Amino acid sequence: MKQAATAEEFNVVDSVLMKRVFYAFAALALLSLAISLGGKWFGRSIAMAGYTDDTTVHRVVIGNNVIAVPANAIRFLQARRDGIASRLDLYLRYPQMEGYSEAARDDFNHTGTAKNIIFLSFEPQMMSRDMSGRFAPIYSALISQPGTPGPGGTMIYGFSEKSGYLNEVLAVAGRAGKDPFVARCLSGPSAEESLAPCERDIQVGDSLSLTYRFPRELLGNWPTLDAAIVAEATRVLKAAR
Repeated sequence: MKQAATAEEFNVVDSVLMKRVFYAFAALALLSLAISLGGKWFGRSIAMAGYTDDTTVHRVVIGNNVIAVPANAIRFLQARRDGIASRLDLYLRYPQMEGYSEAARDDFNHTGTAKNIIFLSFEPQMMSRDMSGRFAPIYSALISQPGTPGPGGTMIYGFSEKSGYLNEVLAVAGRAGKDPFVARCLSGPSAEESLAPCERDIQVGDSLSLTYRFPRELLGNWPTLDAAIVAEATRVLKAAR
């Protein structure tokens, strides 16, 4: 009887032990799976380096304007949401005017030979004139004459020492029936270190200012570039209506 009881106790203990071993291995397997999946997700997050290929469209309200853009075109993570904002920063590959994608990874990481990423910022209009409109009353008094011929029929002017625009030049090109095309560009070492050393602002929407920064290599084809920016701004504002 005693031997039978002892054998039965061993069987119970053995059964409990096996269950514990099974649960332990199951827990380890689940933990391993979680680490694997988490590692893949974290690794992808590192590889994306803040970018996203998510094309979900977000509607961002600035003043009386609604801007509808996909998440992969919105530069900063915290801005990839619907709602009210004081400013919206985008980046687009030119001339496709598209946000980040796997196919465009080298362009956005600046590992390719081409410089074709444009940075755009929408914010409430602070001045009554855009950059073109400011040339005659403001910039013309701050530049040094004469200018030198630049790419795409532009004239490049240096700024006077008292202008406050250090290490910058002004690119100006005439437009029939319009104020001239005007862009400020960094010069010297600052320009070499910048991904988009040229800057121009235009007025869009309802009292909205759009500043776009672009590589100097695109200055030679400024009419097409400026038209593409205006068309894209019109599209994202119209799409939100």
